[in-house]
Amino acid sequence: MSRNSNIEHTQLGGAEEEFEQSLRPLGLDEFVGQVSIRENLNVMVQAAKIRGQALDHILFSGPPGLGKTTLGHIISRELGVTMHLTSGPSLERKGDLAGILSSLEEGDVLFIDECHRLNTVVEENLYPAMEDFYFDIVIGEGAAARSMKLNLPRFTLVGATTRAGLVSAPLRDRFGLVTRLDYYTHEDLTRIVSRSAAILNMNLTIEGASEIARRSRGTPRIANRLLRRVGDYALVHQSKTIDQELAAYALSKLAVDSLGFDYLDRLYLDALVSKFDGGPAGLDTLAAAIGEEKDTIEEVVEPFLLQLGFIQRTPRGRVATRQAFEHLGIALPSKQGSLV
Repeated sequence: MSRNSNIEHTQLGGAEEEFEQSLRPLGLDEFVGQVSIRENLNVMVQAAKIRGQALDHILFSGPPGLGKTTLGHIISRELGVTMHLTSGPSLERKGDLAGILSSLEEGDVLFIDECHRLNTVVEENLYPAMEDFYFDIVIGEGAAARSMKLNLPRFTLVGATTRAGLVSAPLRDRFGLVTRLDYYTHEDLTRIVSRSAAILNMNLTIEGASEIARRSRGTPRIANRLLRRVGDYALVHQSKTIDQELAAYALSKLAVDSLGFDYLDRLYLDALVSKFDGGPAGLDTLAAAIGEEKDTIEEVVEPFLLQLGFIQRTPRGRVATRQAFEHLGIALPSKQGSLV
């Protein structure tokens, strides 16, 4: 199968998405990292093939850019079926769900991104589709209206969410596998960057790959995006090889520091440390202070800062730790002296 072959019903959204799709692994054997998840999926896929049945429904959770959508693509390819891609917010009415369910064929994969944002009515109508593979439709109006069951082919629902705690218990309980993707290790990211560079015909040294990986926030999507930007610098500076020195220079120009913090991360930390003396500060207050959406802060900025131990979430609000003060080069206030 060629790398450009495409069996799923998806729309490309510009150059960045085309670039990202070109680097996606095609099979579980190509997928780097998330070893336990990969092994479990391999067993499930092989068992489904042996039984000749549709794969159980799967729920992936975790921060953006860790490979949830990529795994959905891989599952459909491994099973040799079509993947239908949609998202929770786009399924506004029962009719929207009916339309996409009626287009499914036996064994197909239905991927719903941001499934924690499903409309309540749509979600409730999804339950019988997942469990018993039928969909209730209403024919007629008023006193003449009657309900009719539309039988559905057995399909696999793959849900993805960045906010696992917002997925309702009834929906969560209908998935055969619920699993969370974690941030990638430096070693795995180095392998991912090296693989991507080879696909893009870039001459990247292992030291250059390591430097890009170190500043990628544990996230493959960010690693590939930074690789592309470093490649731009190499092209403009007519450098045939991307080494550690060039990678560090390019990333510093892009305001990505040695820990992978970008402008928004530093803006958030600086507000928490300088404006609020390290906290506690509420999410609404921080969002207003830096002019950013709460969802962006909670889903994109904070998870990595929490992972590194730079902030703490407390009942009273966000609190900066000693590491945050030290990274910004700001003296620790006396009231923060007990934090580690």
